[in-house]
Amino acid sequence: MGGKYRITGDKYPRMRPHRRRGRLAVVVVGCGAVLGVAGWGTLQLIDVFTGGGGAATAAGASCSRSAAGTTAANRTKAGPAPSASGAAAGGVAGAVPKPAQITVNVFNATTRSGLAKTTADELKKRGFRIGEVGNAAKQYDKKVTGTGLLLGPASSLNTSLPVLATQLTTAERRTDAARTGPAVDLIIGNGFKALTSPADATKALTALTAPRPAATTKKAC
Repeated sequence: MGGKYRITGDKYPRMRPHRRRGRLAVVVVGCGAVLGVAGWGTLQLIDVFTGGGGAATAAGASCSRSAAGTTAANRTKAGPAPSASGAAAGGVAGAVPKPAQITVNVFNATTRSGLAKTTADELKKRGFRIGEVGNAAKQYDKKVTGTGLLLGPASSLNTSLPVLATQLTTAERRTDAARTGPAVDLIIGNGFKALTSPADATKALTALTAPRPAATTKKAC
């Protein structure tokens, strides 16, 4: 340009507006907030579809520890359960009397003489009380085809009858609701040869009277 005034130097004024830094900061903060909300929502969806992963695992572990502690406490505090029968007594529950607490009447329903006396003597050696000894009543005489019949009141079904049954495991058991008194009968049948061996009878009696641990119920967490 000619004239009086000349532009010197290599710097020229730029004709553009000032940067609006305030708006840019607002946009950045807004984008950050949107991304944060989106990320949180994604995590919530993951928890919904996976069942709460970590929390569920922690709860399961806590439940397992609690169950283990309860089991250990029960083992420590558990006392012997009421005596119950095994195979010899067919699942008897409740208190089982000792042989010395049971009175047994021994009757012979066969044509062989002397069986009632010898059987009663053997039962006495094994600890039972002996009541009447003799021939069976007419209704049973020569009518018991098996090894024997164990007969007692209704209350003896799960008490004295199973104990007596350990001495003649093949005998039939029966109860009579009209019968009174605690004594039980051993009626010797035609198939009788001898009482159960002392060793086997003792083993069966031990299994019958041995206490067993009380059952525990599992609780859901």
